[in-house]
Amino acid sequence: MAKATAPKSAPAAGGLPAEGKKAPAFSLPADDGTKVTLKALAGKKVVLYFYPKDDTPGCTTEGIEFSALKKKFDAAGAVVLGVSKDTVDKHCKFRDKHNLTVRLLSDEDGKTVEAYGVWGEKSLYGRKFMGINRVTFLIDEKGVVRKVWPKVKVKGHAEDVLAAAREI
Repeated sequence: MAKATAPKSAPAAGGLPAEGKKAPAFSLPADDGTKVTLKALAGKKVVLYFYPKDDTPGCTTEGIEFSALKKKFDAAGAVVLGVSKDTVDKHCKFRDKHNLTVRLLSDEDGKTVEAYGVWGEKSLYGRKFMGINRVTFLIDEKGVVRKVWPKVKVKGHAEDVLAAAREI
């Protein structure tokens, strides 16, 4: 009997796509009115950062830090995309309020969040609930996950991701 093998883009044991495996495909609406697909980004490095909710302290800091380094990411050949389940309208308000320059993608139905394994149980002040875990993926020009940052600590994270993007 043949041994079953996992698909190339199967999430690792922790639910996240493993480094060295194909990144799950996605097609999501962006805050600039475009539709963004991983396929269309072939040939570019992609920083895909998942965050819980627009206009919350950690998410705002993360968006500001990635935006501050946008020109450096551009020079490294990397596109930075933030993803949450917020609507495109909420993304636009969040972007404008904080002068964010990275594109924000809306995953209202949660399919991409699920595909990347970032939807899970969270805890705040002893209350358990389901939500997006803060995770960042660095995807190379061929659509392969090169680095995963699970359980992101926001301060200085964008700098770490930039350094990794420059190395691949």
